[in-house]
Amino acid sequence: MIRNIPLNKLVPSQRNVRRAVDEAADLQLKADIEARGLLQNLVVTAVAKRKGCFAVEAGERRRRALVELADDGKLARSHEVCCLVLEGDAAAAHEASLAENFQRLSMNPADECVAFQQLIEQDSDVEGIARRFGLTVRFVEGRLRLAGLAAVVFEALGAGEISLDVAKAYAATPDRERQEYVFEQMGLGYGAAHPDSVRRMMTQATVSAADRRALFVGEEAYVAAGGRVERDLFSDEAGARWLDIAILERLACEKMDAAAAEIAGETGLGFVRPTLDSWIGHNQTQGLRRVPVETPSLSDEESAEIERLDGEIEELVEQIEHEELGAEERDSAEARIRALGARLEEIADKPPAIDDALKPGLGAFLVLDGLGRPRLDSTLYAELPPAGEDGEPADGDQADGGGVAPAKAAGMSQRLIDELAMQRRDVLAVHVAADPGFALDLAIFLMIDREAGYSSERSGSSLIAATPSNPVLDFKTPDAAATIARGEASEALDRSWTQGATRAERFDAFRALGEDARAAWLGHAVAKTLEASLHLPGERNCAFHDHLGRLLSIDVARWWRPTGANFFDRVPKSITLAALGEVGGDALAGRYAKSKKAELASACERIFAGDFIAEVEVKDAALAWLPNAMRFGAAPGELAVDELAADEGATTAPGDGGGDVAVSIEEAA
Repeated sequence: MIRNIPLNKLVPSQRNVRRAVDEAADLQLKADIEARGLLQNLVVTAVAKRKGCFAVEAGERRRRALVELADDGKLARSHEVCCLVLEGDAAAAHEASLAENFQRLSMNPADECVAFQQLIEQDSDVEGIARRFGLTVRFVEGRLRLAGLAAVVFEALGAGEISLDVAKAYAATPDRERQEYVFEQMGLGYGAAHPDSVRRMMTQATVSAADRRALFVGEEAYVAAGGRVERDLFSDEAGARWLDIAILERLACEKMDAAAAEIAGETGLGFVRPTLDSWIGHNQTQGLRRVPVETPSLSDEESAEIERLDGEIEELVEQIEHEELGAEERDSAEARIRALGARLEEIADKPPAIDDALKPGLGAFLVLDGLGRPRLDSTLYAELPPAGEDGEPADGDQADGGGVAPAKAAGMSQRLIDELAMQRRDVLAVHVAADPGFALDLAIFLMIDREAGYSSERSGSSLIAATPSNPVLDFKTPDAAATIARGEASEALDRSWTQGATRAERFDAFRALGEDARAAWLGHAVAKTLEASLHLPGERNCAFHDHLGRLLSIDVARWWRPTGANFFDRVPKSITLAALGEVGGDALAGRYAKSKKAELASACERIFAGDFIAEVEVKDAALAWLPNAMRFGAAPGELAVDELAADEGATTAPGDGGGDVAVSIEEAA
């Protein structure tokens, strides 16, 4: 029986089968009801113990949306709601709730595209559509862009032959002819199209023979599979173009899959995921958490080889920069540099030391380097446990744990177990928050417990102090003052607590340390989380680090001095001469204008270390000089290193005059 029932007489039903909550979808429903009213009646049953009240068996989301609209003052509390009143027992009501949810069919993305397109043609705008349906403007714009796909691609989306992600990949460019061509090419391959492959084909018409995928697969296998090669008679073999990207992608994926399976078997890792990219993107690590492990240190022989390779690379770079080389010689030098760089990566990218018992729960990515060689990335991951209703791992432990579901207690549903766990957590949280001293000890311990080695034992917290990845993997500064000081501070830490067999034992032992010892561990934990940064605009700039440096009154010049190895050999001559000009004026810079780069670097290393004879103010200026990038919070308006490089015309050949500072060049040369 259909009847209108006041909103304030409708209550939730305990028999409603829907338990999961989607806040975004609920907001969309609320906006839709506000714009058009309730389009579908609720299914209710009479509440025996509450006269005049009805329990909502199907349509609870709609009821909540109506209640929120009433809370917002947009509906009356007594607003009449159209309802279907069921007669019968509780089993019938439960079955009706189940059927109402099971029989619902979401719109196909293609149908959504057409619907939005029709609204646009009826003089609606994107913002209006988004507001009326409770969607984001970006979502609506995305669907409208899909409506412009080539007909054959759009029809495949509507028929369910391709996924929404694949359709989005085709929409990477608006060229419909290109979309049709790629769709046809993908149809010639085996298996379903992968979004990454489609996106690459949409943005690349052909592939160079020097592409890492081509180097990996090999021309013989590619041609044998039906691939076509187009060659330019006036260029070398590397100038050949491979025309059938779908075939190349398929062969590369198959070969990488086989390589990943082989490596997984050899290493004993739980999973090895292949990718044709040379790096790991954020979307590839969805559902995974990074597991920090200790990387074995380099042996003396490996360190010596790295030093030798670095020296050879620097010599080759200097030849390319400062010598007149023929095209063949230059190409040969560049190829040698690439080979040496690859060897450096092999040495520096040592596999981490992992207990064999832990390997089945860990995994890594197999990437393809620039030379077309599969390489197991050194970063290890563990799979996160299934997400709960709040979008977080169901056990609430992102940072530590093996993702094992908790055992069910007899007579208790999983929902009840989860609810009790959350309430128990809140009770614990109240007491931790009320004891700041205990909370500080716990925070420090959670950040440093990995010093005792990797453990699969859960910590029950998401707090960690993860060491960030460095932009240069093989860079070491064993003789630097800051490196030595950090090493000494680390060696001085009291590590007696790390001997505990369990996390509980280690925590108790850590709390038994003196206040100074625990405070030292806090500084160590926070310090190791700091990322590499420069006082320069761009990716590595960190304005907050500038602020921290000013608060700490850091004098960088006391800790870092420019040398040939760490600076002068690595920058253009104009930068070095400009630095001399800042210290001693044009007179000092002019004396070195015609020096060779190696001689100039050697002299500057002594000058900026204060090892030369000059007036006091000049020597003080030399000892205080820093490239702007190394400063903390340099004054606004000062030129940075890259800006000095752009002004080479003013510094390449400074004049001999203009400065009246007396400097003994014999002492500096």
